[in-house]
Amino acid sequence: MTHPPVTVVKVAGPIEPAIRESRPEDVAEIRRIYAFAVENGTGSFEELAPSLEDMAARRQTVLDRGLPFLVAEYRDVVVGYAYAGPFRPRSAYRYTLEDSVYVAPEVRGLGIGRALLRELVARCTQLGYKQMIAVIGDSANAASINSHLAAGYEHIGTLRHVGLKFGQWLDSVYMQRRLGDPDQPG
Repeated sequence: MTHPPVTVVKVAGPIEPAIRESRPEDVAEIRRIYAFAVENGTGSFEELAPSLEDMAARRQTVLDRGLPFLVAEYRDVVVGYAYAGPFRPRSAYRYTLEDSVYVAPEVRGLGIGRALLRELVARCTQLGYKQMIAVIGDSANAASINSHLAAGYEHIGTLRHVGLKFGQWLDSVYMQRRLGDPDQPG
């Protein structure tokens, strides 16, 4: 099922959205943005879009961990979101997070993902985390890869043909960014 995009006034170049903490009333737009990505793209390896209730629970899980779940707002419309979650469940990974960033299809390419990622990195750094990992679905996902490069991430590896979606084998691209003081261990 495809979802119709929200009507947003088009602009010619990069925009500076307002980045803020997500609120419960944002979940429907967050879900709409993610459902479009799941059902129409290869950036997420999820094949069925979560329900509104599942999306609300996912958001709450992030917040319950004390981690940021942000939205980008432009002209009073939620046009993207980003959050950080644990990279792996083992305790030795406790200072390493994984980012997730999604932008509404009707406003991609306007700098919203970069703005979200920049703020997410800043907030995770303030919380004392040391590393941020990006696991990017599909090595052809140039927009996400370039946004992460612009935010100071390095390409650290590619897992070839690890996901099957829409009848095609897809890669996962791993990128990493150090948080905080580069002279400190971590």
